[in-house]
Amino acid sequence: MNPLTVFALIATMRDPSRTVAQRNDGCYALRGLSAPPIVRVMRNTLQDPAVRSCAGINLRIAGAIPELKDALADPDPQVRALAARQLGAFEKPELLPMLAEAAQDQQLLVAVNAVEAIAGYRDIAAVPYLLEIAKLGGIAGNAALNQALEFRDPRVPVVARDLLNRPDISDKLAGIRALAQMGDAGDLPKLREFARAEMPAVAAQNRGFGLMPPISISKAAQTAIEAIENHQR
Repeated sequence: MNPLTVFALIATMRDPSRTVAQRNDGCYALRGLSAPPIVRVMRNTLQDPAVRSCAGINLRIAGAIPELKDALADPDPQVRALAARQLGAFEKPELLPMLAEAAQDQQLLVAVNAVEAIAGYRDIAAVPYLLEIAKLGGIAGNAALNQALEFRDPRVPVVARDLLNRPDISDKLAGIRALAQMGDAGDLPKLREFARAEMPAVAAQNRGFGLMPPISISKAAQTAIEAIENHQR
């Protein structure tokens, strides 16, 4: 692409007087260019909410892993979250430790995006990282356990059983749901305890979702019992 054209597109992308659509059109036109000056511009542009998403995709397509790693340590959680998702798209095993660390970010947005990034790996190498995150519990941990279930790994029930003993009701629920899919007869006594003892329901705001009714732990346990019994038939 002609350097003058590149300069004009960068100017359009960074011009706050232009519409968001015009700025993103300029960004999109630069997609696929990986010259260091353009990559630096895209990294800096991650600070701009109007064109952040486009710039992040451009960095991924340009293979700009160092810049995305740098963005993973950015003070802005929105930038860190985007960087985690784009790094996960490379599916490189050597990036897993960094993404696992991001999954423990104090900002839930970053943590959940990092879990989603790890979950996007089509490689069983991601499972140990998902399970380590799952052990931490909480919304990100529960999401990691749910994603680990997709691999049907035999280590999943071990983590799920541990979650049953946690004080947090949401963690117990995540463990019960995992055992409904991968539990065995040895899990039935504990699940029957939950089914008999009505516990506080998990409210929607504690599960990170919108307008959803509370979920009964005892009912979830009964559903898991029925699922395990059906597996055994």
